[in-house]
Amino acid sequence: MQVFNVQGMSCGHCVNAITQAVQARDPAAEVQVDLGAKTVQVQSSLPTDAVVEAIKEEGYEVSPA
Repeated sequence: MQVFNVQGMSCGHCVNAITQAVQARDPAAEVQVDLGAKTVQVQSSLPTDAVVEAIKEEGYEVSPA
């Protein structure tokens, strides 16, 4: 399980955008977004860098937690 701090998330659209961005790179990835805590948990075989890049491409500021 990888955990990331993500700034700029505020709504369901953000949750969908991040989930779809990660799953576009790994369709089997499990993504859990906590808007209140501003964290994203990802269960995936993708390396951390690839997950960070996918989220950044959606316009969010992200760092491993």
